[in-house]
Amino acid sequence: VQLQASGGGLVQAGGSLRLSCAASGPTFSAVAVGWFRQAPGKEREFVAVISWSGDRTYYEDSVKGRFTISRDNAKNIMYLQMNSLKPEDTAVYYCAGNSRGFFPQIKSDRYDYWGQGTQVTVSS
Repeated sequence: VQLQASGGGLVQAGGSLRLSCAASGPTFSAVAVGWFRQAPGKEREFVAVISWSGDRTYYEDSVKGRFTISRDNAKNIMYLQMNSLKPEDTAVYYCAGNSRGFFPQIKSDRYDYWGQGTQVTVSS
């Protein structure tokens, strides 16, 4: 599975962005996919993950109620809708795929596939 993230940009605090992660390959619908982010000088951290079927989701506490992860297996694409953005959400966001079955997987080293990052900058 190859992943390509897009949709980042500059937004004011309180605004919204929708990130997309387009996948190629026949097995996208068989893997859980998630989002991680990395701010300057910090380690990569888990944001959200969705099961292969889309019936289960899991979020990092700081984004619960503000971010929504979803997927469309027919179109091989995943989304992260980000609302009520805060300056501390500023980071490079990465989409990733995990084929190992355990859910929810929040450890980045357990993910097999990674897209390139997309920059999200939230100004105060």
